[in-house]
Parts: sequence; structure tokens; C-alpha cells
Amino acid sequence: MLTLKDVKCGQNVVVEKLHGEGAVRRRIMDMGITKGTPVYVRKAAPLGDPVEVTVRGYELSLRKADAQMIEVQ
Repeated sequence: MLTLKDVKCGQNVVVEKLHGEGAVRRRIMDMGITKGTPVYVRKAAPLGDPVEVTVRGYELSLRKADAQMIEVQ
């Protein structure tokens, strides 16, 4: 299982599944990250947290904990 946390900078991936429950899952979906959405990983902070991605034409910063809940292919 590959998660968004494991993807290297400069790679394009597609969201396959969202893990997590309740408010956390809802918040991720409200940011536009849903099944089948293409995601481009732009960069990561020096210590790896947060990760900056491009989703649906806008930049978004995600914490490692949130990125780990997003399964990609």
C-alpha cells in the first residue's frame, strides 16, 4: 500500500482510497482529495512535515498524519 506520505517530490499520483474516520476524513474530502483525483507532490519541508501538493489546480499543505491516510497509485 502506497500512501501520499511515501511519494517523492515531483511525482504525479492518483488517489485510490481514503482511510480514517469522521471529521478527519470529511476534512480531507472537503479539501478536494477524493477517489480518482490526480495529485502532484510539489515539495516537502526539510523535516518532511508538511508536504505540499497540487490538487484540482491549487496548492495544499498536508501534515504527514493526514497524508498517511491517503492511499495512492
